[in-house]
Amino acid sequence: MNAFHTCYLEISKSALEHNLRFLRDFVREDVRISAVIKGNAYGHGIEHFVPLAESCGSEHFSVFSADEALRVHNCRRNNSTIMIMGAVDNQQLEWAIEHDIEFFVFEMERLRRARDLACKMNKKALVHIELETGMNRTGFETHELSELIGYLLEHKEYIYFKGLCTHFAGAESIANYYRINQQQQNYDAAVKRIRGAGLEPEILHTACSAAAIRYPEMQLDMVRMGIVHYGFFPNREVLIEYMTKKNVRRDPLERLISWKSYVMDVKWVKSGEFIGYGTSYLANSDRKIAVIPVGYSHGFSRSLSNQGRVLIRGQRVSVIGIVNMNMLSVDITRVEGVEKGDEVVLIGRQGELEITVSSFSEFSEQLNYELLTRLPHDLPRIIVE
Repeated sequence: MNAFHTCYLEISKSALEHNLRFLRDFVREDVRISAVIKGNAYGHGIEHFVPLAESCGSEHFSVFSADEALRVHNCRRNNSTIMIMGAVDNQQLEWAIEHDIEFFVFEMERLRRARDLACKMNKKALVHIELETGMNRTGFETHELSELIGYLLEHKEYIYFKGLCTHFAGAESIANYYRINQQQQNYDAAVKRIRGAGLEPEILHTACSAAAIRYPEMQLDMVRMGIVHYGFFPNREVLIEYMTKKNVRRDPLERLISWKSYVMDVKWVKSGEFIGYGTSYLANSDRKIAVIPVGYSHGFSRSLSNQGRVLIRGQRVSVIGIVNMNMLSVDITRVEGVEKGDEVVLIGRQGELEITVSSFSEFSEQLNYELLTRLPHDLPRIIVE
């Protein structure tokens, strides 16, 4: 552990290798896999995850914004492809074109600006045209296609039509089936119209993790898969459907991340005393507690006060009292031999037991995605086998 931090994250290389084998076996042989690493690689750390993924064979990374693209550009060890799916302003656009970074275009203003900058630099802008098919967020509307097609045909010299894409509105839920189905139809109609005009994108892509699993016919030329790389199905519904279809009894993915700290202090509290701030926890008998130097500033939610769990000496123990900014207390009355410096597992395995991200997030009323991406950037991340 870093000597100047009170907790740290371990990232498992073998778990990533396992998950990549699962993905490669699941998607069709001719489908490219883009590793989505927005949100600081779902909390795993871009600067740690990208070189690790490259060493495991990944060669395409999707980010949300230009600042994430810059981080990938600076830490990649191979000439892996970088694709920006969201925010990129005019100044960043020039940088992206200069460094052959691919980017989504979902409005004519960005397309014109990309063309002008590419012309000025005497380079081609590597553009993925995003279609609005029913998500109602970003993308070219149907009524804009004529202008779009005309502009792409006119400016082929400086705009390289790298991809044609869309995003599905909640493929992880069967409740959205009709909406997703309508989006598929809208996308297919737009593809037909664009091809009919004499334009041919290099790749077609629509599917995130949930869509790639639930709607395999929409895997197309590439899939943009995020959460599954890190060992999680998008939600329990997708996991249960997969296990039912494949007739398997266990989750086929492995979690990459473990979160660990140590015991900072051990003390006895007498019966009738309150523990921590306020009066939220009253000791109804003599209690032995361990104090851990982790709190909500590290991502351990205050909502876990009096209900969170951690592992110490191979046993699951309860958080008691209010989770502070930098500390929390746990009840170790029935755990023998706990000492200062003992390992504490906040998420992950210790002995025969495990604190899963799912159980942690359910206690704190957060999505897996939310909990992971809220882990502070400055927590040390350590690659382990």
